[in-house]
Amino acid sequence: MFGTSGIRGRFGDPITTDLALQVGRAVGSTTDTTVAVIGRDPRTTGALLSDALSAGLREIGVDVIDIGVAATPTIARCVAWQNADIGISVTASHNPPTDNGFKLWNPSGQAFNASQRAAITDALENEEAALADWNTVGQTSTWNGAKERHVATLVAAVSVPESLSVVVDVGNGAGGLTADALVELGCDVTTLNAQEDGRFPGRASEPNADTLDALMTQVAGSDADLGIAHDGDADRMMAVDETGAFVMGDELLALFGRQAASAGDEIAAPVNTSLVVDDTLATIDASVTRTKVGDVHVAAATTREDVVFGGEPSGAWIWPTETLCPDGPLAAVKLVELIAEEGPLSAQRKTLDQYPLERDSIPTEHKARVFEHVTDLVKDAYEDVQTLDGVRVSTPNGWFLIRPSGTQPLIRVTAQARTTDDCQALLEEATNYVTDAHQQTTN
Repeated sequence: MFGTSGIRGRFGDPITTDLALQVGRAVGSTTDTTVAVIGRDPRTTGALLSDALSAGLREIGVDVIDIGVAATPTIARCVAWQNADIGISVTASHNPPTDNGFKLWNPSGQAFNASQRAAITDALENEEAALADWNTVGQTSTWNGAKERHVATLVAAVSVPESLSVVVDVGNGAGGLTADALVELGCDVTTLNAQEDGRFPGRASEPNADTLDALMTQVAGSDADLGIAHDGDADRMMAVDETGAFVMGDELLALFGRQAASAGDEIAAPVNTSLVVDDTLATIDASVTRTKVGDVHVAAATTREDVVFGGEPSGAWIWPTETLCPDGPLAAVKLVELIAEEGPLSAQRKTLDQYPLERDSIPTEHKARVFEHVTDLVKDAYEDVQTLDGVRVSTPNGWFLIRPSGTQPLIRVTAQARTTDDCQALLEEATNYVTDAHQQTTN
């Protein structure tokens, strides 16, 4: 039921109002919840799913505070702000408009952990729900101050000593508060796709190099210092430098990590993160601790004492002293602060080493069996093999990662090294393990 970031899928199958009702009942039945905050991104199916979710919670006796259309990090922060027990975002994040889903949050801003997710899954599968009596059902209320509270929190989190010109591509999602916060910080702000529209007519919801043509063109053709882009629920933030060039997520991770860490500190990043992050942190005697892929796992790692920041190259950024939820608007103001203090983003990018990275995918209808055999082959060849998420091997000049796709009949291979030749050699070696395992498994 749960993926790496909540429950998500196509509206109509599997995401329905019946499922929303059942999720509300399951959450209310398996947690010590008396008050829940719910909100949604602008998707056309969000309101009716929120209504059903609220009904399920109230049937169990949980009071609901509905904050309406809001960014996911706003909803997550509202749990503590409203002295609630949990928060639920009705969103499919960066997925297409046909999809929707649910993300669940603790008061710390951290997503529900494995045991919490398992309890809800069991309740859903067994249709367990202890409905309240007619006179103890939960009540519903609204709060219209969530966005303003979040903006004020963002403004207080940073110091921007000079006015910058920023273009913010909201992507027709819930991230418009970023523009409001930047205006409050004295920036000159231009917006793109700022109208909330759950059909995402301006561009595809996921902010990446293929979807941000308009932002890159706008920044390149103006005197803007920076371009910012969010996904539908604004838990992600990606950027364009002042030349109009898309900034890779690994670069942002290295820059944010270098800004946040001091000697002896760690930052959390998934197993598929570039060497540029490790090498950048090494220059300040800080280091990287690896996690499974998924911002839920990165957030969990940031609760450790020495971990001061966590991020994913896909655009999820976590400052644990602020919140354990990926907060795209917070990342936006942090990046503006970094540029105001350290100079143009293009110049900062030039301080980072660039290393070749290669990817390949091998189709297989026997993904689990093939991957099990791959693991054995790699362990036979190397003494130090990480199996945290897939199979990862580090060498003196690079690394490779072999992971089964979570959604397709594929085994994915990634390799990176400090030279092109080493990178290609590592990719070939890793790919050979997969093809050999496929042949031996299927023959």
